[in-house]
Amino acid sequence: MLEAIDAVNWGDLPGTRDLYEPDRVATGLRALATASGLVRAADAGSLLAGGGLVHDHSGAVFPAAVTAAPILLAIVRDGHPEAGATALGLLDDALTFAVCDRRTRVATSYAEAVPLCCALADHLRHHAGLLAASVAEGRRLLADAAHHWRFDVQEAVAEEDGVAAFGVLAGRFPGGTQPAELHRAGHVTPLAVQVAPHYPLSDRSPDEACLRMDGARLDEVAPPAVLFPGRCGSGSADR
Repeated sequence: MLEAIDAVNWGDLPGTRDLYEPDRVATGLRALATASGLVRAADAGSLLAGGGLVHDHSGAVFPAAVTAAPILLAIVRDGHPEAGATALGLLDDALTFAVCDRRTRVATSYAEAVPLCCALADHLRHHAGLLAASVAEGRRLLADAAHHWRFDVQEAVAEEDGVAAFGVLAGRFPGGTQPAELHRAGHVTPLAVQVAPHYPLSDRSPDEACLRMDGARLDEVAPPAVLFPGRCGSGSADR
């Protein structure tokens, strides 16, 4: 964990002016990773919550929270129980604040301008087993992350009234028709059409899905493309 913390230049990450204090991040994460009791864990949490990963007084969250999410989850898994509880609380604050922040975007391996909440949710899903076996807060975090679904288009077929897209669904599609945001070739496009399951989603293979986009064009949706919930990215972004 300590090597992972030191490998990041936290000062290079963007953050809200006068709120983000990158010096707090490495110091706070190192202190949390090595904390051996409640007092030290609380002190480390205060650093990270007071301008390191989030700014709890203003409800702000910074891109550093996405970069730090795997480290916080490693602390949940391997750290002292009090440190793990503090890490879960920081992740909870980050996701809660990110839901209200629809302007800040982060680059990921699967898309270049992902809403903060969706990027955080993806990290939480990658540690689903850990969170599911954790305390109630961990299970609640996992349930909250499921609302920030992601659909990776692997194949798209033109239909008479739109496009059917086959791919991998992460998270829980809420059913019915939903607004969506399309990421493709470095561009972000709010789809003018609604997205809905083309076939009933299977409980057996919940990661395999086919979504229908009536009125969409094949060249809009052809892979590689990724869809996110439209409500998560309804703020301003470079498009």
